[in-house]
Amino acid sequence: MASSWQKTVPRRRHLLDAKGMTTQAITLRDLRKTFPTPEGPLHAVDGISLSVRTGEVAAFLGRNGAGKTTTLDMVLGFTRPTSGTVEVFGMAPREAVVHGRTGAVLQSGGLLDDLTVSQTMEMVAALHGPVDIDDALRRAGADHITTRKVGKCSGGEQQRLRFALALLPNPDLLILDEPTAGMDVSARRDFWDTMRAETSRGRTVVFATHYLDEAEEFADHVIVIDRGTIVADGTTDDIRGAAGASTLSCRWNPSDGDPAGLPHLLSHTLNGNHLTCTSSDTDALARHLLTRTSASQLAISRARLEDAFVDLTSGKATS
Repeated sequence: MASSWQKTVPRRRHLLDAKGMTTQAITLRDLRKTFPTPEGPLHAVDGISLSVRTGEVAAFLGRNGAGKTTTLDMVLGFTRPTSGTVEVFGMAPREAVVHGRTGAVLQSGGLLDDLTVSQTMEMVAALHGPVDIDDALRRAGADHITTRKVGKCSGGEQQRLRFALALLPNPDLLILDEPTAGMDVSARRDFWDTMRAETSRGRTVVFATHYLDEAEEFADHVIVIDRGTIVADGTTDDIRGAAGASTLSCRWNPSDGDPAGLPHLLSHTLNGNHLTCTSSDTDALARHLLTRTSASQLAISRARLEDAFVDLTSGKATS
């Protein structure tokens, strides 16, 4: 592709402000967003406070209508909060976008079907000044569809185009709202392989998803939102811990007696010689089984992120 905008732009590092003090990519303080409805005010976001550190990969999880997208819209400056504050690298959201520090990959919209991928990139590049179009296309995995019209691109290809557009200003923060919605399994895997390459550059990534396996595999910081409030905020292991007990299974020898007397046991089922236990301390239970009984073939399954999510968001979200 020949373009006057194809200039190599050195990678900018914005992780610290002029005083060397900024260590937070996103800071939300008592954030609220209320919409008027015929039935009364709808509290889409109801007092969210959190921070995402620079260089983190953070996942926003929640049911439909939980408040994820509304929160991200305020981080991007698309809508103003009813009350509370939003800071992106210590500045207002719109200022961060204007300075090229924030890029976004949204679920839909923003593309013209009659333009080619190349024409779309050049049109948006004109808004940013000198940028490297070819580099953005290559990193997004869209460099092989430059002559294709947007309307002829698959859903996954259109998401790659949105990703390339988001990379044009070389942002320090990427906001991804359901980035793999509508993609097949192979396209999802390819997309996250690409995202791993981007995060290796030190970029901060915040994404909302309904695919809990993506959060479990990719995120090191998980925020669970329900009815406009945060119900869990921590590492993936922290959130799994909210689901409580882990499971241990083994081959049980009847000569060891009744398993109901085992320590650290919350519940158990015995089918023939197959014993399944839930325990608040599976490590201690396993040590007991290995040293005090003739149990064999032990296997421990920790609580899944999905289990924790269901426990934390039980009931239908209304915001």
